Amino acid sequence: MDTVVAIDGPAGAGKSTVARLLAERMGYAYVNTGSLYRALALCAQRAGIDPGALSEEFLQKQKLEFKGADLYLNGSLLGDELRAPEVAAGASMVSKQKCVRDYLLPVQRGAAKNCWIVMEGRDIGTVIFPDAKYKFFVTATPEERARRRMKQAGEIPQGAGFERILADIKERDERDSTRAIAPLKPADDAQIIDTTGLSIDDVVGKIVALIQA
Repeated sequence: MDTVVAIDGPAGAGKSTVARLLAERMGYAYVNTGSLYRALALCAQRAGIDPGALSEEFLQKQKLEFKGADLYLNGSLLGDELRAPEVAAGASMVSKQKCVRDYLLPVQRGAAKNCWIVMEGRDIGTVIFPDAKYKFFVTATPEERARRRMKQAGEIPQGAGFERILADIKERDERDSTRAIAPLKPADDAQIIDTTGLSIDDVVGKIVALIQA
């Protein structure tokens, strides 16, 4: 599929910022699929339901949709509430469930129906758009990712230090890469982009050059 740029990678690798800026530079729509899992985690928390045990019946009562780059849950625009640490933690539990993956697949694929998109997540090139022409796996060392996460005060637990954040990142990497459903891994034909020590502009420029080549 020529109209999709798939960007995957672990938490804190900078893929969201890279994908957003890449979309702006290329004139494509930007779609952050991680926000979908956060939205369902938020929905579960509001309903008092365990985010790790969602049912198909519960999911079918929810309406998630992208309007451009904006995500709506049951008609309401979602924003900063998706960045809360407890929502991020719940998203990892949400994403492990097959019923969630089945529910979100048409939502994700539907985003590419009428426009060129840059879509980022953890299984875009392997599951959502395995036939995408352009696939990138954006990563960085755990230490680099922990340093970046420390700068995002709204996303870390209050009082958490570097070692705690680093341990959390390593734990999530292990959980995401070993889960039975859609594990985090590069697609066989993805180009690996290590952002350690690179500026965002350097990374975006490198990807633009690879696409244009």
